[in-house]
Amino acid sequence: MEILSEIKNTLKIPVTTDVHETFQVDIVSKVVDVIQIPAFLCRQTNLLLAAGRSGKTVNVKKGQFLSGTDMKNVVSKLESTGNRDIILTERGNMFGYNNLVVDMRNIAILGEFGYPVVFDATHSVQLPGATGSCSGGNREFIVPLAKAAVAAGANGVFMEVHPEPEKALCDGANSLCLEDFESVVKQLYEIYKIVNANTY
Repeated sequence: MEILSEIKNTLKIPVTTDVHETFQVDIVSKVVDVIQIPAFLCRQTNLLLAAGRSGKTVNVKKGQFLSGTDMKNVVSKLESTGNRDIILTERGNMFGYNNLVVDMRNIAILGEFGYPVVFDATHSVQLPGATGSCSGGNREFIVPLAKAAVAAGANGVFMEVHPEPEKALCDGANSLCLEDFESVVKQLYEIYKIVNANTY
């Protein structure tokens, strides 16, 4: 929390972090702007209710084991707390054999719940457990999938970014190289403007 607080106050930007247990919600809500529910915990009722009651924006990553329509129950649990500041994040589906598949229909399906939809471009190209001791990834698909998601109606894109992905302590195999980040964001924004042309 000290590190996140320093980042927030120094750079004057909103910050987010995951919570894994209900007691963590009170701790992180004092600092972060967005409480994130990890994909594997997206069906944990007590965690969702605690996050919803915090009054903070709650970003829920759709579990790799759920369809877009399955997120209706997740949304209902958050709404039951009176919280309407919700973000839903698509990050692919697991069909076994260390692979994730992104169904772009989920962008539209999640959007039907009336909340912003974010596409997790880097975790969607993760290869869970593929190296035997940790996850691998297909970095070359980050940009094409991100472009497709924005074209499909995603309101935002989440990306793991690292100056030297090969040296990253976590998610390096599915991280975007920092030197490519600005160009990618500009490309995504151009697609976003075209898709949302009637709002400009």
